[in-house]
Amino acid sequence: MAKKKEHTTASVVTEKSLQFLEQYINNPSPTGFEWEGQKLWLDYIRPYIDEHFVDNYGTAVGVINPEAEYKVVIEAHADEISWFVNYISKEGFIYVIRNGGSDHQIAPSKRVNIHTDKGIVKAVFGWPAIHTRHGEKEEAPTLKNIFLDCGCTSKEEVEALGIHVGSVITYEDEFIVLNDRYYVGRALDNRIGGFMIAEVARLLKENKKKLPFGLYIVNAVQEEIGLRGAEMIAHRIKPNVAIITDVTHDTQTPMINKVVQGDLSAGKGPVVSYAPAVQTNLNKLLVSTAESKGIPFQRQASSRSTGTDTDAFAYSNDGVVSALISLPLRYMHTTVEMVHKEDVDNVIRLIYEVLLAIKPGHDFRNIS
Repeated sequence: MAKKKEHTTASVVTEKSLQFLEQYINNPSPTGFEWEGQKLWLDYIRPYIDEHFVDNYGTAVGVINPEAEYKVVIEAHADEISWFVNYISKEGFIYVIRNGGSDHQIAPSKRVNIHTDKGIVKAVFGWPAIHTRHGEKEEAPTLKNIFLDCGCTSKEEVEALGIHVGSVITYEDEFIVLNDRYYVGRALDNRIGGFMIAEVARLLKENKKKLPFGLYIVNAVQEEIGLRGAEMIAHRIKPNVAIITDVTHDTQTPMINKVVQGDLSAGKGPVVSYAPAVQTNLNKLLVSTAESKGIPFQRQASSRSTGTDTDAFAYSNDGVVSALISLPLRYMHTTVEMVHKEDVDNVIRLIYEVLLAIKPGHDFRNIS
């Protein structure tokens, strides 16, 4: 008996799109210093929007139908975790503090770029050789003992390179495709979200879809340090509806407790969240749209906050109807974050189809 052929759907991501994604992921956009990445993003979406604007802190917004009274936001965040120079020793070693949720345990032996007014300075996170630790109690990496070595022998030599307290540091790891199945790189959290909402704008334009509302495609800054960019832009736009996309944990890899983190898997579709900030009837629209369009999806619960820009939008402007579509991701806040190519396609499809289902003036309230 012949084996049943597995049904596959053609990818919505084009070769040109993928080239942009690689360039966008490889470009550093640390929290508070996102502008170079935002320029790349705006250049990519410019053909698919009517106008754009950028706020004082760097949140970039592409707009379709800017004259419309009813406003819908689709949003991701643009910033990546990084480090700040905090102290330079007299021997020329550099100690750091976090800029966002950087993981100190992965730092040793990583190559980094230190961003200065004179350009990029290369450095490495040093660590004592295993030979020198023989017989001693193993000391784990902590914020107090990880350090950078940029090849200098004094504090003065470091400073002559343009490095100073407050200089920002990013990892230099680059984008790859693994086994023709996963996109891998640093800062997929959450520049992959910026990529997906840009692809929604592209599909709307190429498929000649006319929306009956204003669509605001928002790539927000400073999510990693407290949802600050979303907080600011929500008050400026004052949307009626906001659909946020971010990453969540694939819990199938070793050392993750599914009882605590939930049972979510890369490759099984977008994740729909249940949380106080997620408006119930908008969430039902996400689910019914996924079901009617044959888009696979998973479910996740958050006990208090989602920890994403959904919270900032939902609780702004006397309450904005908001929901969250998450992308399963492995190894969050490392330099080898992984997402499944089919999940990326299906998040794009779900946002696109939900936008076509939203009607201006829809009453999302449970009680009226």
